[in-house]
Formats: sequence, C-alpha cells, structure tokens
Amino acid sequence: MIILHQIDPIALQLPQIGPFHPSVHWYGVMYLLGFGMAWWLGRLRIRAGRLPGVDVERFGDLLFNGILGVILGGRIGYVLFYTPGELMADPLMLFKVWDGGMSFHGGLLGVLVAAWWWARRQRLHFFDVMDFVAPLVPPGLGFGRLGNYIGAELWGKYTQDGWGVVFPTDPAFAGWSAERLQAEFATGALDQFARHPSQLYQACLEGLAMFVILWLFSRKPRARYAVSGMFALLYGVFRILVEFVRVPDANIGYLAFGWVTQGQLLSLPLVALGLFLLWRSRSAPVLQPVVPAQAQAG
Repeated sequence: MIILHQIDPIALQLPQIGPFHPSVHWYGVMYLLGFGMAWWLGRLRIRAGRLPGVDVERFGDLLFNGILGVILGGRIGYVLFYTPGELMADPLMLFKVWDGGMSFHGGLLGVLVAAWWWARRQRLHFFDVMDFVAPLVPPGLGFGRLGNYIGAELWGKYTQDGWGVVFPTDPAFAGWSAERLQAEFATGALDQFARHPSQLYQACLEGLAMFVILWLFSRKPRARYAVSGMFALLYGVFRILVEFVRVPDANIGYLAFGWVTQGQLLSLPLVALGLFLLWRSRSAPVLQPVVPAQAQAG
C-alpha cells in the first residue's frame, strides 16, 4: 500500500506576536513525551531499588542533567558530525535550533558527560548509573523518530515493491502545491516516488524493540556493564541495518563503496563498545536492588 504523507508538522499555531509567528511543532512535543516517559520509568526503577542510595529527588537532578546533555550534545554533535562546513562559514548556526538538526550520537555523548558529572558528585560508579539509565532512553528515541516522520524528514530510499510513503518534501516535488500532489497521487502517477518510511523502522527498532528487550533484561539484577553493553550493541546494530534503506544526508552522501554512510560509521564504535562491555560484565559485580525505605512503607 502506498500512502501520501499529509501530516502538518505544526501541532499548535499560537497567536502572532508582532513580527513573530510562534508555533508548537510535533517534533518538540515528541521530545517532551520522551522526557516524560524517562521520568515515569525512572521513578519506577528508583522505587524498585535499581540505583541503591538514590531517591526520587536525586533522580530528578540526574534527569535534568541528562536533558541538558541530550539537547546540547545532540545539537553540537549534529553540527560537528554532519555540517562542519556550514559551522566554519557561520558559527552562529550552532544556535539556530529552529532550523532543525539533532544527532543521536552527539546526544549520547552529552548524556554520558552529564551522567559522569552527576555520578561523580554522588560518589556512584559511572556504569551503575548508566545501567540504570539505559532502559529509560529507547522510548525517547522512538518518539523522536515519530517526530522525524511527522516532519517528513530523514526518509528512506525509493521502493518499487508496491508499498511505501510519498513524502511532499521529496526534491522531485519542489514547488508543487498540496492540491497538485493530491491530484497526481490519486491517479497513481506518484507511486514511483514511494519511499521506505525509515523513520518508522527506526521508531520500531530503536524505540519499541530496544525498550522491550532492555526493560525485560534489566528486570533481573545484572552484572555491572551488562545493561549498558546491551544498549550500545542493540542501537549500533539496528542503526547500521536501517541505514541500508535510509537516504544519507545530502551534504555528505555515501562515504565508501556506494553504501557506507556516516550513521553506520558512527555506529560501529557502539557495536564494539557493546560487545566489550558485555564481555567485561562477565567478571563484574552484580548490583543488588535496595528498595528505599519510603517505598517499603508505601
């Protein structure tokens, strides 16, 4: 089945303020949903004693640090990894977040730095904190990919298998009105422009599948490094696979052999790290849950 993407990326148009036309985009809403899910799931894990010595209030500080890490790291990572030339020409573009552009790998580095800083202040082992955080991340990844789909960005390659999505942002439709797109689509003339909805593939793999696997895996006490290793391995493998049907950034293209992408290159270290951490966990201590007193009383 081939469908025409007709979703408005603006969730709410606010009243005009002078020359400004403020609006709430679905992409921003998805970020809020991701952070909200991390807060709710984290509270469940705290009450189950998955990070001994840490209460809900201290977890709130960790989450705040993590949010800053995601936003700052994601934006800086995108600019450095994908648009370094534009940054050299216009350094201020780093702050133009309204133009879009966030990198998972940059956001991950931001979260690692934020978690390291918080763990150091709390006198906790860094990987005990990361093992706690890892299952909280996939829902945010899934919501983020849904935001990409709603915004009709980061789509996949053309598919000739009789199914896919026709995106109005395709360069082939530059200058076309919505009415013309709908009329041409109704005749079947646009079927050849159907693309893989790679954003939805990633939402299912990086969001739903990773969450289910990590949540079930982490319900049983695991050796230090194991949950973090599983997260890194799963994300790296899933991202590399989806990149085969996803269109690379136009300003970068393929890096080698006509199929290697920047996303795959950045994900390979995650696969290696995941395998190393899982191997390292075989001789590491197991952190046993310690249910907080207030949770026991409740």
